[in-house]
Amino acid sequence: MKQDVLHDGDHKQAVSHKKPRHLAEKLESYVGVGIVVVGAVLLAVLLFAFTQTGSATPAWMH
Repeated sequence: MKQDVLHDGDHKQAVSHKKPRHLAEKLESYVGVGIVVVGAVLLAVLLFAFTQTGSATPAWMH
């Protein structure tokens, strides 16, 4: 009975085929960061508006 044996010594180095990344793939990594930044800016603007007007209701709605 013949046994199939995987020999690690046959391949000394793993061949890496590194393809160039497209612009969309590069920007994908920044989507999460962008969402957090936009959320933080909106929160800061909302808090600023609350502190300047003294209420959560805008003046034009009174």
